[in-house]
Amino acid sequence: MAESLPEHDRILQEIESTDTACVGPTLRSVYDDQPNAHQRFMEKLDACIRNHDREIEKMCNFHHQGFVDAITELLKVRADAEKLKVQVTDTNRRLQDAGKEVIAQTEEIIRCRVQQRNITTVVEKLQLCLPVLEMYSKLKEQMKVKRYYSALKTMEQLENLYLPRVSQYRFCQIMIENLPKLREEIKEISMSDLKDFLESIRKHSDRIGETAMKQAQQQKTFSTTLQKHHNVNYGRNMHLGRSRILESRNEMTLKRTFEEDDEHDEEVLTAQDLVDFSPVYRCLHIYSVLGDGEIFENYYRKQRRKQARLVLQPQSSMHETVEGYRRYFSQIVGFFVVEDHILHVTQGLVTRTYTDELWNMALSKIIAVLRTHSSYCNDPDLVLELKNLIVVFADTLQGYGFPVNRLFDLLFEIRDQYNETLLKKWSGLFRDIFEADNYSPIPVANEEEYKIVISKFPFQDSELDKQCFPKKLPMSQSVPQIYIQVKEFIYASLKFSESLHRSSTEIDDMLRKSTNLLLTRTLSSCLQNLIKKPHIGLTELVQIIINTTHLELACKYLEDFISNITNISQVTVHTARLYGLSTFKDARHAAEGEIYTKLNQKIDEFIQIADYDWTMSESDGRASGYLMDLINFLRSTFQVFTHLPLLDLFMVWDWSTYLADYGQATSKYLRVNPSTALTLLEKVHRGMRDSSKKNNIFAQFRKNDRDKQKLIETVVKQLRSLVNGMSQHT
Repeated sequence: MAESLPEHDRILQEIESTDTACVGPTLRSVYDDQPNAHQRFMEKLDACIRNHDREIEKMCNFHHQGFVDAITELLKVRADAEKLKVQVTDTNRRLQDAGKEVIAQTEEIIRCRVQQRNITTVVEKLQLCLPVLEMYSKLKEQMKVKRYYSALKTMEQLENLYLPRVSQYRFCQIMIENLPKLREEIKEISMSDLKDFLESIRKHSDRIGETAMKQAQQQKTFSTTLQKHHNVNYGRNMHLGRSRILESRNEMTLKRTFEEDDEHDEEVLTAQDLVDFSPVYRCLHIYSVLGDGEIFENYYRKQRRKQARLVLQPQSSMHETVEGYRRYFSQIVGFFVVEDHILHVTQGLVTRTYTDELWNMALSKIIAVLRTHSSYCNDPDLVLELKNLIVVFADTLQGYGFPVNRLFDLLFEIRDQYNETLLKKWSGLFRDIFEADNYSPIPVANEEEYKIVISKFPFQDSELDKQCFPKKLPMSQSVPQIYIQVKEFIYASLKFSESLHRSSTEIDDMLRKSTNLLLTRTLSSCLQNLIKKPHIGLTELVQIIINTTHLELACKYLEDFISNITNISQVTVHTARLYGLSTFKDARHAAEGEIYTKLNQKIDEFIQIADYDWTMSESDGRASGYLMDLINFLRSTFQVFTHLPLLDLFMVWDWSTYLADYGQATSKYLRVNPSTALTLLEKVHRGMRDSSKKNNIFAQFRKNDRDKQKLIETVVKQLRSLVNGMSQHT
C-alpha cells in the first residue's frame, strides 16, 4: 500500500505533463500493476482533482475584485468605443472618398508606365529588327537590279550577323526559309545568263576571229613592209625594171600602211569590245561564293567543248569558195581568242593545260578537215588564198600562245597539191601556146621589134646581129611565150613559199623542184603530145627541134632568175639544178623519131601511088614522074633539115666534137647513137667508093677525096671502138 502510492503520483505527474496523444502507455501501466491498482489509482486521481479545485477557488477568490474592477472599467469604455467607432467609420468614409481620385490617377500612372515600358521594349526590339529589315530590303533591291553577287554578300551578312539577333521572331524564320530559295533563284538566273552568253559568243565567234585575224595581218603587213623598206639589198640582183617597180610598190605600200595604221589606231577592237563577258565573271563569282565553283567550271568547260566541236565541223561546200574557209578560220580563231581572254581574266575557270588540250584536239581536227577539203580544190588561185588564210590563221593563234608548227607542216602538203594544180593550169597554157603557134621563125622588121622579143627571151646570136632588118629569129613565137610562162610559174610557186617561215635556201630548193616538175613532166608531156599530133608535119617537127634547142639554152637563165629571186648562189652545195636539158633533149629525140617515121610514110605514099609500066621492054631514058616528085619532095625536105643542129655532125663534119664530148651530159650530139652514126658513115664511105669507081678510075689519085676517105676510115674505127666498148659494158 505504502509502495503503490508513490507510483500513482508519478503516473499522475506524467499524465499532467505528457501530451494527451501520448498518454496511452501511461494509462496502460495502471492496468498492468497489482490487483486493485485501478481502484486505488482512481481514488488517488479524485483526491488530486479536489486539490486542484481548491487551488482554483483560492485563485479566483484572490483575483475576483480585480476582475470586477476591470469589468467596471470596460463598461465605462464602451461608450467611448462606440463614439470612436463612429468617428473611425466617418473618417474611413471620407478617406475612401478622397482616395478614389488618387486611385484613378494612380491606375492611370500605372497604365502609362506599362505602356512606356512596352514602348521602350518595342523600340529596343525594332532597333534590332530594323537593320535586318533594311538588309532584306536591300537584298530585294539587289535582286531586282540583277546585282546577284552583291545579293549573295548581303545574304551572308544576314545569316551570320543580323538574323541571329532576332531569330525568335516569326518573320526572321520566314526570311531564313527564303534565303536558300533566293540562292537557287540566283543560281538559275546566273546559269541562264551564262547560257545566253555562250549563245552570244557562238554567234559572234566569226566576227571576233575576223577582227583578230585582220589585226594580225595588218601587223604582219606593216612589219614586212617596214623591213623591206629598210633592206636596201632586197632584190638587188633582180632585173632592173622589176626592181624599180618593186621599190616603187614598197614605198607606196609602206606609205599606205602608215596611213591605214593611223586611221585604224582608234578602231582597234578586242574580244571584250565585241562581247560582254560580265555574265561569266558574275556566274563564276556567284558559284564560287555558293561553294559550287567546281560544278560551274565543269559545266562551262563541257559546254565550250561542245561548241568547239560545232565550230570545228565545216560546211560541206566550204572548199568551193575562199569565203567558206575564211568563215571557218574566223570561227575557230574567235573561239580560242575568247578562251585566251577567259584564261587571263579569271582564275581557275580556264587553265593553260585545258586550253592546250583543247587546242591539240582542235588542231588535229583542223588538219584533217583541211586535208580533206583542200584535196577538192582544182583552182591554184583558191589554193593560194587558202594558204594565205592558213598563214594568217596560224600567225594569229601563235600570237595568243598556241603552237602552230603542225599547220606549217600541213602547208608543205598543201604546197605539193598547189604545185599539182599549177602544173595542170600550166599544162593548159602550154597546150594553148602550142596550138596557137605557126611554127615558123619569128620575123622582126626593125630594131624595136627585135628588142621586144629579146626582152621576153634571152636570145643572143652575133651572126644574126650583123644582118640587116628585116630578118628572122630562128625560133617560133611559142619559145618566148613558153619562157615567160615558166617564169610566171616560178612567180606563182614563189607566192606559196612566202610567209612559210622557211629559209631562203629552202625556198630556193622548193622553187627549183617545182620548176623541174614543170619542165620534166608538164612541158615534156605537152611536147610529146604535140609531136605525136597528126597535123604536125615535117616542117613543124623541125621547128620544134629548133625551139627545144633554144629553150634548152635558156635553162641557165632560168636558174639565174631563181637565184636572183631567192638571193641564193648557184654554187651553193645544196642548190638543186634544173633538169630542162634532158627534157628538151628527150623532146628532140622524139621529134627526130617522128620525122623519121613521117618521112618513111611519105616515101611509102609516093611509091604506093606511083603508076609504073611493068611491061616496058627497055628504058626510055627518062625518070618516072613519081620518082621526080619524090626527089623534089626529099630535096625540099632536106633543105628544111639544114636548120637542124643535129645535122651539123654530117653537114659540117664535126666528128672531132662528137668524139671529144661523147658520154658527157652537155654534149652537143648527145642523142646521136654511135651505132647509128657508124651505120650512116659506113654507107657514106661505101657510096663514095662506088661513085669513084663508076665516075673516074683516076679519082683515087685526087688528094681531097683521099683525105676525106682517110678521115672517114679513122672516124669509123673510133666509132667501132665505141660500139664495141658499149657491147662489152652491156
